[in-house]
Amino acid sequence: MPAARTGLLGKKIGMTQMFTPQGDRVGVTVVHVGNCVVLGKRTIEKDGYSAVQIGYGEKPLRLCNKAELGLFSKLNVKPVRFIQEFRMDPKQADTFEVGKTLAPSQVFKALTFVDVVGQSKGKGFQGVIKRHHMAASVDSHGSHEFFRHGGSIGCRLTPGRVHKGKRMTGHMGDDRVTVESIALMDVRDAEGLLVLRGSVPGGNNGYVTIRNSTKRPNAIVRLTEAEQDQKKRAAGVAKKAAGGAKKK
Repeated sequence: MPAARTGLLGKKIGMTQMFTPQGDRVGVTVVHVGNCVVLGKRTIEKDGYSAVQIGYGEKPLRLCNKAELGLFSKLNVKPVRFIQEFRMDPKQADTFEVGKTLAPSQVFKALTFVDVVGQSKGKGFQGVIKRHHMAASVDSHGSHEFFRHGGSIGCRLTPGRVHKGKRMTGHMGDDRVTVESIALMDVRDAEGLLVLRGSVPGGNNGYVTIRNSTKRPNAIVRLTEAEQDQKKRAAGVAKKAAGGAKKK
C-alpha cells in the first residue's frame, strides 16, 4: 500500500538560480503546480481506502471522452490532462473540498523536503559505454575495429547460455524516476510555483508528482554548509569544555 502522503501535480518549467539570505547562489528547478483541482475522494466505507483525486493541466475538449466530459461538467471545472490519486488519512482527506483549486501553500511549506517523481529523458538505443559506464578498449597502435564494443558475453559448454541481467546495449532512459529528499526552497502562491533545490527528473514541460518526503517528513532545510559547520564547531567547543570540566 502506498504511503499516506499529501502532494500535488505539476509541470517542470526549467532551471534557474537564486540567492539565499546568506548570499549563497543555489541552482534550482521551478515547477508550476497552480490550477491543481480536487476531482474526487475515495472513502474507506465505499472504496476500501482513503484518497483524494487531483487533476492538473488543461486538456482540449476534442480529446475528452464522454466519461471525462461528464465528470468535468458535473464538477463545473475545465478538463484536465494529468490525474492522480494521493492516499491519505480520512481526517486529512476531509480538509480537501471537491471542485476547489488547491494553493501550493495548502500542501507544502518552504524549507522542507519533498519527493519528486518524473519520467526521465529518453536516450534511445545506446551502447555499453554510455548506458553502463563501461571502459572503452585501447585506442592505440595495433587496435582494429574494436573500440566501444561490449566484449564477450557467452560462457563455455556449462551453462551454455548468456546469463540473465547481462549488461548489454539497449534502450536507455524514458523511465519512471523518483528523487527523494529534495529541498523545497520557496513556495509562491501568487504564481503557483514551487522552487526546488537541484535537478528534477525529465525535460522541460514534463509532468511531475511532488509529495511530502517519506524519509525526512519533519526535517528543516539548512541553507548553507557554513551554517552546518558553525553548528558542528559550536558542538565541538561545548564538548571540549565539558571534558575539561570533568578533568578538573
